[in-house]
This record gives sequence, structure tokens and C-alpha cells, in this order.
Amino acid sequence: MKRTLLPILCCPVCKGDLVLSVDVEDEKEIVIGTLHCPSCRVDYPIEDGIPDLLPKTPAQ
Repeated sequence: MKRTLLPILCCPVCKGDLVLSVDVEDEKEIVIGTLHCPSCRVDYPIEDGIPDLLPKTPAQ
């Protein structure tokens, strides 16, 4: 995920701002990390440079 995407990303549930935590970054993008929504208290993982922003659904 490129850092330039952060300003246009928002929480898929509440549309609030996301806080970025980077674990692994190369010269082009964030490879592994987390996007955190402080309002919903939900973490969205970034794996292989791809943010997973699918809302979490309760187990049925």
C-alpha cells in the first residue's frame, strides 16, 4: 500500500480516519502493517501491500 493512499482511506463502518502502523516497508510501499480505527476499535491488516478493509462480521 502506498502512503499516498492514507488520506483517502476511511473506516468502512463509521467512515472515520484510520491510524497507520507500519511493520515492514520497502522503498515503494508499506508491505505489512495495520490500519486502526480509534472510533470502532478495529484493526484492518495490511499484508503483501494490500489493505484488507472488509468490515468484520460477527460469527454466526
